[in-house]
Amino acid sequence: MDHTLIRGALVVDGTGAPGRAADVVVHGDRIVSITPATSLAPSPGSVDGSGLVLAPGFIDMHAHSDLEILREGTHDAKLLQGVTTEVIGQDGLGYAPVDDGVLADIRTRIAGWNGDLTDDEFSWRDVAGYLGRIDGGTPTNAAFLVPQGNLRMMTVGHDARAATAAELDRMQGLLADGMRAGAFGMSSGLTYAPGLHATTDELAALCRVVAAHGGYWSPHTRGYGGGALDAYREVIDISRRTHCPVHLTHATMNFPSNRGRAGELLELVDAAVAEGVDVTLDAYPYLAGATTLAALLPSWAAAGGMDATLERLSDRVELGAIREALEVTGSDGSHGERIDWSTITIAGVSSPALEPCVGRVVSDLVGLPALGGPATAFDAAVAILRRDRLRTSILMHVGDESNVRRILAHPRHMGGSDGILVGSRPHPRGWGTFPRYFAAYGDLMPLEEWVRHLTGSPAARLGLEDRGVLREGAVADLVLFDATRIADASSYEHPRTTPRGISDVWIRGERVVAAGVPTGARAGRALRHAG
Repeated sequence: MDHTLIRGALVVDGTGAPGRAADVVVHGDRIVSITPATSLAPSPGSVDGSGLVLAPGFIDMHAHSDLEILREGTHDAKLLQGVTTEVIGQDGLGYAPVDDGVLADIRTRIAGWNGDLTDDEFSWRDVAGYLGRIDGGTPTNAAFLVPQGNLRMMTVGHDARAATAAELDRMQGLLADGMRAGAFGMSSGLTYAPGLHATTDELAALCRVVAAHGGYWSPHTRGYGGGALDAYREVIDISRRTHCPVHLTHATMNFPSNRGRAGELLELVDAAVAEGVDVTLDAYPYLAGATTLAALLPSWAAAGGMDATLERLSDRVELGAIREALEVTGSDGSHGERIDWSTITIAGVSSPALEPCVGRVVSDLVGLPALGGPATAFDAAVAILRRDRLRTSILMHVGDESNVRRILAHPRHMGGSDGILVGSRPHPRGWGTFPRYFAAYGDLMPLEEWVRHLTGSPAARLGLEDRGVLREGAVADLVLFDATRIADASSYEHPRTTPRGISDVWIRGERVVAAGVPTGARAGRALRHAG
């Protein structure tokens, strides 16, 4: 059926304007009329929206669904939150562009974020090919960012040095190719090898390419610990120099050294915006973060690729230096902070033999027979890294509630889950972020403003003029929910529990969730930036 009437809902349009009761008619993939509530008679197949809110579909500005959307299945994790568009290719590492020399390394490096596919399923090598694969039909729409770490790995490799002029020229060419293919910008992971080896000038040179194509830069900065403000200053200054919009993804101030200091970050943002620098940010509504266990290692331990890292983890002298970096001085991989193993939970493993470790903090794994009876928490972590070949995912309980509240309330904030969907005990944000904004932090702002944070503002950052707003002529990416019931139900113990309050979801006019149940429709497509 290509004609749908949603009758009597409170329409919250994504602009921040007050909601109004209305009847909304969708024809094909577009909204064709919005009229006063109950002005239209019910028709076969119409949806009763009375007592519910109809809003634009939520846009996840930081997703790790790069492979998940290609797999069979309904992608309940995001659809049942009301998410209709996800921004992927995050944190400077992804699946395009790649070549045969780096693909295996990248697959291993980010398996803890995304899982993996079979060799035969990786049928693409460039951004155009990856987006074409998404066009075959996915549960949600996807907007792609070119990962800066991929560019560096394909040109410089794993060397901890500045790129030569020729290497930088090739990186810029690969980036321009990706932008022309439809990427919305570039991501960086500046605590992840090899992207972290880029100098400020190298990043600026790449950002000029992004700016020339009308895109934006989404950096995971060089650290979220004691040096967080300096890291934020670096990326904002690059934006200022290059006129490239910057989006501070998963913006946070973590670890004890930053408790209560979110205001200092927001002062930097406000001052830059007042100068005319285009700065936005996203933040998830949780205190714990998520990454891979291997990401905590000092960057020098990643030199030469994953096999070289595993060799270092078996060398007594190298292990001593790694221990020193993690537990005494603080490594760049751990944001310059000394590791407290009692704050790190094993979230997912690739090896079934390591399942007894999942859901436990590393400090509790001392003496565990499954790891060979390690004498210390460091020894336990090393044993896991070796046996899981660096594919382990973790949670880091290092956040601060006052910081989260201040960042979420900022007018430049947008919704972003940073949701990792693989592993036995992943972060609950993959299943709960968007309902949790309303349920746990609804007191921060009116409903209409929260909807703007999750729809209109992200669409504006992406340059999607016909999405993120509920108006006549816009694409019918929609969510119908009960504002009195919407809430996350996932937890650290039971992360895959679906939320409450989401009734129906449409993507491009096709109903993908009906009365709280996914329909199985794969209405999503690759969105392409027109720059």
